[in-house]
Amino acid sequence: MTTPAIPLSEYATRRRRLSTALKKAVGVVFAGDHDAHLDHDFRPHPHFEYLTGLVDEPGAVVVLDPGNPVAARRELLFLRPLNPEVEKWDGYRLEVGKTLRAGTGFQAVFRTTHLPRFLSEAARRTGAVACIHPLAQYDQAVSPDLEIFRRLAERTPDLTITDRTMTLAGHRSVKSRAEVAMIQHAVDITRVGFETIMQSLGPGQNEFDVQSTLEHAYRTNGSRGPAFGSIVGSGINSTVLHYRANAKTIEKGDLVCIDSGAAFGGYGADITRTLPASGRFSARQKEVYTVVLRAMEAAIKKVAPGQTIAEIDKAARAIITKAGFGDFFIHGIGHHLGLETHDVNPDTPLREGAVVTIEPGVYLPDEALGVRIEDDVVVTKTGCRNLSAKIPKSVAAIEKMMGGSGRKTRG
Repeated sequence: MTTPAIPLSEYATRRRRLSTALKKAVGVVFAGDHDAHLDHDFRPHPHFEYLTGLVDEPGAVVVLDPGNPVAARRELLFLRPLNPEVEKWDGYRLEVGKTLRAGTGFQAVFRTTHLPRFLSEAARRTGAVACIHPLAQYDQAVSPDLEIFRRLAERTPDLTITDRTMTLAGHRSVKSRAEVAMIQHAVDITRVGFETIMQSLGPGQNEFDVQSTLEHAYRTNGSRGPAFGSIVGSGINSTVLHYRANAKTIEKGDLVCIDSGAAFGGYGADITRTLPASGRFSARQKEVYTVVLRAMEAAIKKVAPGQTIAEIDKAARAIITKAGFGDFFIHGIGHHLGLETHDVNPDTPLREGAVVTIEPGVYLPDEALGVRIEDDVVVTKTGCRNLSAKIPKSVAAIEKMMGGSGRKTRG
């Protein structure tokens, strides 16, 4: 596979576009902090990542000051001070200089110790500051980052502070060619994982065995891991939408609903396939599966610029309802996909370049039978292109790859 990447010039274009939307207001974007007490990879706020491409700078801040009379100070990147003791544990970081500026694409790079001075001056000069993500969640305490705005307001009379989160949400909802290439690469890696499962799945395996095989394929093909927690639900668990335990032994005759996707370069795939553990669908399983597949095909045909996700949902729901399963399609048809698995949704009609999931499902707990099929599509000028079309999906294609009936019990 050719490995795609997003050039620094594209991040600069994104920042300029946001600066234009801000007019004379000063925009502030936080990366967020890493909790040193939790042993997991740091992931910056998606808005910060979208504007910079930086994923390993906890505590960083971008300030966009489009009205600054000094052109070189209209885009500023603030990074945490160097800490040799911390860096012994977490890795060494660059001094502020030519190499760091070239690597980030910012000409003005400072340590965060200078942030209050720059931000105070800009606030006094403009009288308007915009936070580029929510000022506070209703159920959470105000974060240390957002305390900056409180202190700024106390020191700056008549300062206007606005939440401009959705400005960037609208920008992020339309993907560039480079972004689509990143998602396509994540889908291609995911395809390797799903095809590996189709060739190895059988009764006697544990759901976790499937998860492990899937995610191992991601890692060995260039992904850092799954974009979200993989769901592997067999039998009754196939009817649980966000089943997470992945702990049941797969039995002969089970359907196995697998919802997973590889991450790549900050973007991710989101694919679901429902597979017969024994290699061939029963008559009832095939009946339900075919209805869901027809609903998916109708929904994909509906995807085009100007359509809404609600209208696409109606197309799929009509087929499922007509087949008598309307009460068992208990979720929406899909969502935007990008830096987040459930990416920002501006709640507007789709535009060319949007990437969305299409994922109808029917869940029959009384029969321990759940079917969901999910593809990722990009909106084109006249319709859409299915990024995951090569991952086997029809009954015939799945049974062919799985080897048909007579699959031996494994484990």
